[in-house]
Amino acid sequence: MTELTPAFLDGAKALLGPKGWSMEADALKQAASPWRGTWPGETPFLAMPGSTDEAASLVRLCAQHRIAMVPQGGNTGLVDGGTPHGEITVSMRRMTRVRAVDTLNNSLTIEAGAPLVNAQNAADEANRLFPLSLGSEGQATIGGLISTNAGGVAVLRYGMMRDLILGLEVVLPSGEVWDGLSGLRKNNTGYDLKHLFAGAEGTLGLITAATLKLFPKVAKATAWVICKTPQDVVDLLALTRDHAGDTVTSFEIIPANAIEMVQKDVPDTRDPAPSALPWRVLVEVSMAREDQARDTLMSALSDALERGLADNAIIAESGQQAASFWHIRETIPLSKRAYGTAINHDVSVPVSAIPEFLDATEKKIHAVVSEADIVAFGHVGDGNLHYSACEPKGASDPILSNHADEITRIVHEQAMAFGGSISAEHGVGRLKRDELARIRPPAATETMRAIKAALDPLGIMNPGRVVSV
Repeated sequence: MTELTPAFLDGAKALLGPKGWSMEADALKQAASPWRGTWPGETPFLAMPGSTDEAASLVRLCAQHRIAMVPQGGNTGLVDGGTPHGEITVSMRRMTRVRAVDTLNNSLTIEAGAPLVNAQNAADEANRLFPLSLGSEGQATIGGLISTNAGGVAVLRYGMMRDLILGLEVVLPSGEVWDGLSGLRKNNTGYDLKHLFAGAEGTLGLITAATLKLFPKVAKATAWVICKTPQDVVDLLALTRDHAGDTVTSFEIIPANAIEMVQKDVPDTRDPAPSALPWRVLVEVSMAREDQARDTLMSALSDALERGLADNAIIAESGQQAASFWHIRETIPLSKRAYGTAINHDVSVPVSAIPEFLDATEKKIHAVVSEADIVAFGHVGDGNLHYSACEPKGASDPILSNHADEITRIVHEQAMAFGGSISAEHGVGRLKRDELARIRPPAATETMRAIKAALDPLGIMNPGRVVSV
């Protein structure tokens, strides 16, 4: 635990004001408790700056006293990146203001502590769309989503969070403020600094605000499709894009055992199309008009049925039915607890390699734990799979926990063997830092260390995350 001197505490309390700090036991425990309960930490001081000036003054004070800090948004991360382990916590929860909406420029400037849903609502009120969407959007914050370069379900059409940023405002580890809140889409004036901070997980600076891209509103058509094999799923994606082009917004793969898992764990959940076949696809197309989107999706699925790529398909007749499809998909991560132990991974491979990756990885895991249930689902449209080995149903003794490291090594090595990544959208944090250093080219690790040392020579900004120094 970081020892805080009276001089630091007096200075921090004075600059933050009575609403901007806490040392109450419950507040500190909450700040050190991740959303899903994994990797609980500890923190001696909770700072909650209410403005960029306060945030900059706090960082300068930390630099002066060599106090390490963990920037924190909604604390919804899954790689132990935003939970303090002895450092002070700098929560952005008080910085939630929408600073500007420019409909002619299709841009929105919003502070880093605002939950994602605030950006979505601000865009909607301006008759625009901010397309990032994920299960934790009511709690995950803009700053945290940028820091982890979040993905979500619409990456196929709109890209990762990095692709949705026009500009950033960042407090550097020195306490200086870089005001890069530009709404420009073309700016060829040297290094594009915003991309340095996107995905850095708070190790290079404290994001305080962002200018984000907005888009025209769209109408959606959503379908639930039954498929025989992962190869059919991949071929179905190609066929759908032949019909709909880049209007394919989401394309999610769901195994049948995940449907069973959700039904057991979530009351009143209904399988949209019961089938003995092993795979489901949730596909969404978005266009200017609803009839256009629906006709295009119907044409694609009719073609798929004729070619044998799909066994059955249901196009949602209403927004409520579409939401019921998505509810099943979004409940899978939390429903894995019904299986007891689950060893979870967030990997990506080229879309074309998905069928072979799934087959080869399952065989290697079953050679270690033959009873393990594999639940592999996710954003097949961009190659991102959430790959879990789950405790066998009805097991009297825990089996997987004795093989967790070995199973993780198998999944990661298979992802790399197929030209992929061991972190597709969840980040690195502390959880994957050392594993990434093991498998990444040494030149990449040394370059990252050099950047960290140049911007944060005191090592006070989210130390121990992403890259060791």
